[in-house]
Amino acid sequence: MIYFKLPFDETLYSTDQKQNGESVSFHSFDLLRQISFEGSIVNASEQFEQSIITSEALLKDESFFNAETKEEYIDKLYRVIDIIKDNHLPKLVYSRRNIFREFGQIDFKESFKKLCAAYPNAFRYIFNNGQNAWMGAFSETLGKFNKTTHEFETMSLAGTLPVSEEWTEKEIEEQKPVTFYIQDTLKNYSENIEVSETYDHISGNIKHLRTDFKAHIQPEELDNLINDLHPTPAVCGIPKDFCQKTIQELEKFPRELYSGFIKVETDESVMYFVNLRCAKLYKDSVHVFVGGGITAQSSPEKEWRETELKSEAILKNLVF
Repeated sequence: MIYFKLPFDETLYSTDQKQNGESVSFHSFDLLRQISFEGSIVNASEQFEQSIITSEALLKDESFFNAETKEEYIDKLYRVIDIIKDNHLPKLVYSRRNIFREFGQIDFKESFKKLCAAYPNAFRYIFNNGQNAWMGAFSETLGKFNKTTHEFETMSLAGTLPVSEEWTEKEIEEQKPVTFYIQDTLKNYSENIEVSETYDHISGNIKHLRTDFKAHIQPEELDNLINDLHPTPAVCGIPKDFCQKTIQELEKFPRELYSGFIKVETDESVMYFVNLRCAKLYKDSVHVFVGGGITAQSSPEKEWRETELKSEAILKNLVF
């Protein structure tokens, strides 16, 4: 079972589960794992209204994970900052799980409705394939390819603050290498690249800095381009290989589908969405994945508050 909504589109979709290709697939951060839903994309509003989706139908949490405490997280960030300084890194993304267990039963159908209403500009989804159940909503597009015009669109999205606060040098410097990385990658596939001004991108109670890109590419190069873009500095860091290796050594938990990407293919286009504001769902727990871009100027205390703020994207929309 999967239900999803595209950005700025309130139509509820699913797949018809017929064996004619994979319409929707979730790819893990390390690209070693994929969860796919076969069939054509169909309107699923009526089906959704008749369904019951609660935590009772899910598997029990047998991971035995315990979330990082604030003290553990801050101590680890000081290590991350030392690594950044010693290796002169522009940025490294460190993540954690916020594990919520204090509930009897969650109505995920109503929770998903709330999540959809809260984030209309995001790709929003909930799925349960019997072994894994996830829910998320995030508005970063890793790529969108028009099959007719061969136009490819992507964005640089980085830096996070509450909507009411002003940007500081830390957030501005955090977003710059993401922009440069995407621009340099696109140059390998296209001679003409359109780049927008950087502007505010509002996502619920927080905002990010965003720059948009457009380029024309050959269809046969699409998979190579996506593999070159992922993981972007917004979810990994720079240089990519070193940061990815460091992340896997330092982070307490595997990221699984968090900060991977979601591929959605229709007759007209192929879309790729970054899977950031998301949670893994169990009968007796919810694992919310959150992270932040760390630079030499980062304040561990402030980074903790930022991850707590990001957790609210899921937690404040749960219906018990």
